[in-house]
Amino acid sequence: MARSKRGGKSPMKNANGQFSGSEGRRSSFSDKSEEGSPTRTRAQNQAKLAVVDEKPSTAAEKKAEYEKKKANFWTRTLWTLVMIAGFFGALFMGHIYMIAIVTAVQIISFKEVIAIANVPSRARSLRSTKSMNWYFLATTMYFLYGESVIYYFKHIVLVDKVLLPLATHHRFISFVLYVFGFVFFVASLQAGNYKFQFTNFAWTHMALYLIVVQAHFVMNNIFEGMIWFFLPAALVITNDIFAYICGIMFGRTQLIKLSPKKTVEGFVGAWIMTVLFSFLLVNILMRSKYFICPVNDLGANVFTGLKCDVNPVFVPHTFELPRFFFLPPNTSFSLTFAPMQLHALALSTFASLIAPFGGFFASGLKRTFKIKDFGDSIPGHGGMTDRMDCQFIMGFFAYMYFHTFIEVHKVSLGSVLETAITSLQPEEQVELVKSMCRYLSNQGLMPQELQACLERASSS
Repeated sequence: MARSKRGGKSPMKNANGQFSGSEGRRSSFSDKSEEGSPTRTRAQNQAKLAVVDEKPSTAAEKKAEYEKKKANFWTRTLWTLVMIAGFFGALFMGHIYMIAIVTAVQIISFKEVIAIANVPSRARSLRSTKSMNWYFLATTMYFLYGESVIYYFKHIVLVDKVLLPLATHHRFISFVLYVFGFVFFVASLQAGNYKFQFTNFAWTHMALYLIVVQAHFVMNNIFEGMIWFFLPAALVITNDIFAYICGIMFGRTQLIKLSPKKTVEGFVGAWIMTVLFSFLLVNILMRSKYFICPVNDLGANVFTGLKCDVNPVFVPHTFELPRFFFLPPNTSFSLTFAPMQLHALALSTFASLIAPFGGFFASGLKRTFKIKDFGDSIPGHGGMTDRMDCQFIMGFFAYMYFHTFIEVHKVSLGSVLETAITSLQPEEQVELVKSMCRYLSNQGLMPQELQACLERASSS
């Protein structure tokens, strides 16, 4: 009788009938097998045998499968309605609530992507790995959020005694924080774990760029005006819906192997419908200053609204069409529309033709690690990253497009204060204040007594 090897352990099966150990663990960086390797060949043979031995499903199994799909459908529908209600509730309540949602999405998505590369056995022996991931996230968010606050709220930050040194040295402080993390990472390297640690380090930085940095630009879009956040997000959602509808109705040709259900017909049909929808949505949003005005009051909501000088792209203009030779003399044609409607064409085209590749990228990533979803943060929908894969790159594009083609460059109170505080000596700053007081007094905007009081205070 054959005897087992001395000291060997027989494999144990878990509740699902799978062998315990590394065979039942989700694939990760450390346990990938190359093509043609014995491990991969054995796994393929086992899969083929499983297909051969598979028995036809019984009626009870089919019923159970139906009930499972039905329950998943209702769960998915319920949470879809919850997300829609929460999104529009935050949208109407004010900018600060939307910023909170973007921050939550940022953190949850980072957590899900980082978890893909996690190897539990290694993580248990390297306690610092998870801490380092969160430290780099906190450092990156401190830098990015600080940049936004300083840029959009100079008039508040630069006149505060506590915040002023933090604002003027913000980038250096952020750099020092990152260097501390880098030094700690190098000091924590352990023999036998180098590959895992460096892989995890690179994976963390990729996640920081693809998720945290791009989400930061989405947040900046909110500060520039709610339309620059809501419009790109709505266009991506609209494109996804019409890609599904057009794919079912007309789909014949596969678009890309990474996502077998996507068709060329659905892709093109969704583009056309998204462009048409963008014209309609822009025409509605332009009527509300709450959507088109930059943030100057974080307490504002859809009912209180905002006040601002409207960006010229939202103001309708009349454009004369060129005179063609075949037209009768003194005949001309003109069109009246807001330039924003043309910009909507560019945004909707990007949302239709480029943003879906963010989803294809995520699909390829999931196929690499043989997982269906990035997580289970949203019941019935999978992970947060599964829902936001196209939104990040779309928000990034909207930010770049706005600052390249639409932003109106003008002197603001914050920029003047920044120049006066960082570029002038204290004596020059005092003289500037006195000069401004004299000017305002001469214009009748400030009492003469206040000017005299200031003169006495500065001379004493």
